[in-house]
Amino acid sequence: MRGERFLSSLNDGRTVWLEGKKVSAIQEHPAFKGTLHTIKDLFNMLDNPATQEEVGFRVPGTDRYAHGSFLVPHTPEQLARRSSSFARWSSETSGMMSRLSDYARSLVTGWYSARHQLAGLDPHFADKIAAYYEQARDNDLFLTTAIIDPQIDRSGNLDDKRISERFLHVVRETKEGIVVRGAKMIATGAPYTHDFVIFSFLQFQSHNRNHAHVLIVPANSAGLHIVCRESFADAREQNHPLSAKYDEMDAVLFFDDVLIPWERVLLYGNPEHVLALRANKTANALAFHQNVVRFTAKLEFVTGVAFAVAESIGTTGFLHIQEKLGELLTQIDVIKALIIAAETKAVPDVSGVLVPDLSYIETARSLGTKYYPRAVEILQIVGGGGFVQAPSGVEDFYGPISELMHRYFEGASVSAEKKVQLFKLAWDLIGSSLGARHLLYERFYAGDPIRGLANQYNAFDKSSLTEPIWRLLKQTSKGGAAWSAK
Repeated sequence: MRGERFLSSLNDGRTVWLEGKKVSAIQEHPAFKGTLHTIKDLFNMLDNPATQEEVGFRVPGTDRYAHGSFLVPHTPEQLARRSSSFARWSSETSGMMSRLSDYARSLVTGWYSARHQLAGLDPHFADKIAAYYEQARDNDLFLTTAIIDPQIDRSGNLDDKRISERFLHVVRETKEGIVVRGAKMIATGAPYTHDFVIFSFLQFQSHNRNHAHVLIVPANSAGLHIVCRESFADAREQNHPLSAKYDEMDAVLFFDDVLIPWERVLLYGNPEHVLALRANKTANALAFHQNVVRFTAKLEFVTGVAFAVAESIGTTGFLHIQEKLGELLTQIDVIKALIIAAETKAVPDVSGVLVPDLSYIETARSLGTKYYPRAVEILQIVGGGGFVQAPSGVEDFYGPISELMHRYFEGASVSAEKKVQLFKLAWDLIGSSLGARHLLYERFYAGDPIRGLANQYNAFDKSSLTEPIWRLLKQTSKGGAAWSAK
């Protein structure tokens, strides 16, 4: 099955660093083993007749299923099928794995869908993206992005040599391709991806030619170093049920004179064209659509945990707890409603691709930066001190103090063992290293939340709201010459 093939494909000579050591077999390393087992099971769903229709689609002209993120939607049914594939994978991982490849795959699918309208950016773009899209789709390639530049000095810019030399840039061109040097962050899923989608959020100037590029970089490229953060994985699944299988490793990429073949160089050397591709509505809408579908699953998971905690300690009858649990439900409904609106108001682009309404998706992403921290806060309030009184392990229930453990840890509606298991799950979500990482991630994965809201304002047709105001004032002022003179 393709899950097993995925694991085998990672033996490709990639250079992964963790705790100062090169990882030789990531499939067996405790930092990655649990997560890779989760991904393997997800990939195998495409070979299972009971699930392949929900998570995938039949590639035209074949009997083979590909993941729904590769489906180019032309009808509402196809758009719903993409949404269903995102939702199923997200529900299988409780929304805790945000970079299961379906986001980056959707970005590639979007560029492929819009390739003819983007052909003016580069005469070879359409052929390159079509060839790569088919390769990724037909070979189940795991993709992730690395689009942030390293935090050297945020007060500087590319005119500062100290910064420009460390941001990813082209050092020379060859007959085979371009050679790049520098660093990128934050590459979630980097140790086990097949390819990286590389570009930058910089606002390029015309002279920033060597920094303006959009690349597809193989993870096993010579000179590419994948430098991992500390692992949050924990093999003790009973104590750390989320950390044991959902730790998406984040990494910084060091490019030590890496050759990128021309067929993997989608754009290079023209800052305006790179900015235009980055702003492509078709690709962004298809990719960001995945973001908010996944986020819904995560909110539902946090809410379910909060409900279960409240029930286990008998606080569901308290008005202030009901109010907070009700707030969690409104979060879910708002995000779901925005997804429905985005899909219902989807319109075809110039190529006939049905594109979700990006304004609703952007609103959901902006709200998510506030909703998730609040959801975690509510869960903390509901459980209170119970989160730090849970015993070190379930082993205590079978030791010399077993009778006391069952007596004093018993819940209002569940056994002592079930209650402890629940509180350990909740702590892994809100108090562990993994939980802290997720809180930070949801605040910033969509970029600067302040700039995100400002961009929504700047892109909005403000006259649609201000013109009625001026018309009303004009009607009101007809009786006063001093006002009407204006």
